[in-house]
Amino acid sequence: MAERPYTILSCSMSLDGYIDSAADERLLLSNEADFDRVDEVRAGCDAILVGAATVRNDDPALLVRSEQRRQRRLAAGKPESPVKVTLTKGGDLDPAARFFTQGSGEKLVYCPSTAMPATAARVGRLATVVDAGAGVTMSGLRADLHARGVRRLMVEGGGTVHTQFLTEGQVDELQLVVAPFFVGDSGARRFVYDGRFPWCAEHRATLVEARPIGDVVLLRYAMSDRFRRESSGGGV
Repeated sequence: MAERPYTILSCSMSLDGYIDSAADERLLLSNEADFDRVDEVRAGCDAILVGAATVRNDDPALLVRSEQRRQRRLAAGKPESPVKVTLTKGGDLDPAARFFTQGSGEKLVYCPSTAMPATAARVGRLATVVDAGAGVTMSGLRADLHARGVRRLMVEGGGTVHTQFLTEGQVDELQLVVAPFFVGDSGARRFVYDGRFPWCAEHRATLVEARPIGDVVLLRYAMSDRFRRESSGGGV
């Protein structure tokens, strides 16, 4: 089996499992203390991944915010922020998105062979476009990232990407933040969508931490045996 980076899936959701509202304005589910925690996790990773829909809908910069953390990465011989990664089926990406325009670090775009011409034409001058063959699988993507030197990967959405990583069993640790309110709109984006998940009523995920952070709560789950080795300092 090819080696793969230790993978953390990070998400904030409402009490009813939504990661955004159906309105045009982005819904803030967390608070400043938790944003700072997420920044610390980002600073400890080699790459951050979001889906193309998240690039379009949220326009994230995916940079380490803290100057102190950026300097700490530079002192360790790393770039200021992790490598940015996205995946697309058809290459529908805006070259003016902050994913491409902010930060001087490496940017990777994975797409099927059929989408290579369109994707390269749109963003090839701003990012490395990677041919994923017949289709992008999370296992193949992780293997390729490992070959590029990525040892810790942070997955930040959205729901389709969460579903793909989780149903394929490609997550080592889940960091789920729950906000104290409901969205109540089936048109909003969800944490995950329909699928066959390895963790079910007969195979429960292992809760390793429940921590209040202001008015939200962080739930950390071990999703693979690698979590225990990582936590004990045994490496991944």
